[in-house]
Amino acid sequence: MSSSDFPVGLLLVNLGTPEAPDIASVRRYLAQFLSDRRVVDLPRALWLPILYGVVLNTRPQRSAKLYELIWNSDTGEGPLKTFTRLQAEKLQARMGGSRVIVDYALRYGAPSIATQIESLTARGCERIALLPLYPQYASSSTGSAADAAFDALRDMRKQPALRIGAPYYDDPAYIDALAANIRGALAALDFEPEVIVASFHGLPQAQINRGDPYRDHCEATWRLLCGRLGMSPQSLRIAFQSRFGRVQWMEPYTSDVVTELAGEGVKRIAVVAPGFSSDCLETIEELGVEIRDLFLAKGGEKFARLSCLNDSEEGMALIETLAKRETAGWL
Repeated sequence: MSSSDFPVGLLLVNLGTPEAPDIASVRRYLAQFLSDRRVVDLPRALWLPILYGVVLNTRPQRSAKLYELIWNSDTGEGPLKTFTRLQAEKLQARMGGSRVIVDYALRYGAPSIATQIESLTARGCERIALLPLYPQYASSSTGSAADAAFDALRDMRKQPALRIGAPYYDDPAYIDALAANIRGALAALDFEPEVIVASFHGLPQAQINRGDPYRDHCEATWRLLCGRLGMSPQSLRIAFQSRFGRVQWMEPYTSDVVTELAGEGVKRIAVVAPGFSSDCLETIEELGVEIRDLFLAKGGEKFARLSCLNDSEEGMALIETLAKRETAGWL
């Protein structure tokens, strides 16, 4: 058999989720996530005592309650895992045939990247394209996923050929999908927002200062989206959410932006999270509950959280486009 006779593996990767909405599961998940050197790049001697002495003894209890509120009890999964699984299943149907095997992995939690690479290899895949579902590159997301993939290969006697998907923050297919998704969501509202806030996940400013391109990628996405929607930077505001700890993070903070808008007399806003490929705790609870409550408490009257692309038709068309790009020459 020639190499062209073997199936090609396509592995969708997203961040992760606890295995259950309980304190022990959340603690295990946070321990794995926050001990990643790309996520928290402080000296180990400084960070690990804080992580194991403070963070993992306080944060899991609160986070477990929040996960319980958004948990998919029918499947026993967090929403991010559900959507990533559905994306893989639908992509398999769209790609068709036996020449490609589509699966998914989570950087933190299960199924792991290493487990899924081993599984695809066992199913005959000598070539695997790993597609991180992070539109904007960050060392702590795409970089970490690549680390996990190459760590897995290091332990394999027979390694498959591996490709890591490129960031797609400025890909026309991505901007088109976002614009179509936003237009559809806005059309379904019973009010017209005066301002839309595009909220991206934040990073510590120190990581940006050391050369991480993430902010540049987010701003490029925002500018292109403004152009595609025909909106000004004042009507589509950029912001950054999910800051953690006391250090300086990327600004402006989403909480500050919605507070400022309410203070200026803006009564109706919508919030969208362009950097998230799937809805998760940070979009459903942080944006949909915490940021909503903040805006209403500051004088706002109407608030809408727009869903992520998830497994929508627009989202799946985008992922199919990316998948075909990353497997070009193999299929």
